[in-house]
Amino acid sequence: MVNERYPIGEFECEDIISMAQVAKWIEEIRVLPSQLSEVVSELSEEELNQPHRKNGWTIRQVIHHIADSHTNSYIRFKLALTEDAPTIKSYNQDEWANLPDSTMPISVSLKIIDSLHERWTYLLQSLTAEQLKRTFHHPVSGQVTLERNIGIYAWHGQHHLAQIKNALK
Repeated sequence: MVNERYPIGEFECEDIISMAQVAKWIEEIRVLPSQLSEVVSELSEEELNQPHRKNGWTIRQVIHHIADSHTNSYIRFKLALTEDAPTIKSYNQDEWANLPDSTMPISVSLKIIDSLHERWTYLLQSLTAEQLKRTFHHPVSGQVTLERNIGIYAWHGQHHLAQIKNALK
């Protein structure tokens, strides 16, 4: 049986991350917008307002969450690249998912995700091995390297894509 909360499992990462692994993750980040569009572009309002699991967010909220979350991540990368191990601000994703903009048409967030991922991928592909070791401090997770965070967000996109696909079965 598929775990509805974590259909692809929880994020796992080796202690030593190869450049090949980083490149694979960057490619997953690059293609996510087209994968999402392929799955959700023709959904009805009823399907978009369907929870992805019992007591879970609607598919619409998941799409808006991806835009919110990945925007925050992109900013965290830029902070880590321009400051010395900055402490980043966390946010309450459940509260964000209940703000009025989470009821907007998904096309708005799909545009954000598409443009953001194009820009984010360009930045990620330019990073040196030294830059990939830069860190930020997350108030809950502690020190996070940029290379690990690339993996977290590659996983994050695939995680929510799988939730959406499972909800539509």
